[in-house]
Amino acid sequence: MTEQISDAAAAAAFRRLVKHLQHRHDAENIDLMGLAGFCRNCLADWVMEATNDVGGNMTKEEARMAIHGMPSSEWKRKFQTEATPEKLQRMKESVAKNESVD
Repeated sequence: MTEQISDAAAAAAFRRLVKHLQHRHDAENIDLMGLAGFCRNCLADWVMEATNDVGGNMTKEEARMAIHGMPSSEWKRKFQTEATPEKLQRMKESVAKNESVD
């Protein structure tokens, strides 16, 4: 079904998602991982891999800066809190569901 989405529409939706994540710092990566099995860092990795797959050259830090809107070290310092054991367990269970996606 994703083939029905034009590249232009997909790009616009992707940019809107990134803008939304840059605005919603209260939605921490650990919470996103626990709920959806992916986070800003995953999205950055996907961007890096896709860029490099089509002949570009993007580093992990460049991709994370594009997604976070700032260096990842700064984002962590400003917005990331300590992960609780419960959040880590929820993340582990959620990520285990990802095996069939890739």
